[in-house]
Amino acid sequence: RGNRNWMRAREGVMASKFFTQEHLEDLYPIIDPHSSDSGSVDNAMEFLLRTTNKSLPEIMMMMVPEAWENQPNMDPLKRDFYNWSSFLMEPWDGPALFAFSDGRYVGSILD
Repeated sequence: RGNRNWMRAREGVMASKFFTQEHLEDLYPIIDPHSSDSGSVDNAMEFLLRTTNKSLPEIMMMMVPEAWENQPNMDPLKRDFYNWSSFLMEPWDGPALFAFSDGRYVGSILD
């Protein structure tokens, strides 16, 4: 429920250069309160995909980042991406396996 609560709390402060505030409010609630854990992940991913200029792999990297803080050999650009995204949202808690596709990308992440 932590991630659901965080997404709900953000609804009051969200802004977008792609959507007016009125259009954003039409998208709320971001997370269907009756959905499963997997459904909640899907709701959040779909919202981020439709309201940002990030690709599906980038969205998944934001939602389920790899362990990056203590990885001295990580590419600096990748580290910067994880650092930047850590200010936008916290890592998603469960499910442990994520499979995703949008017709262009297919991927999976094991948390």
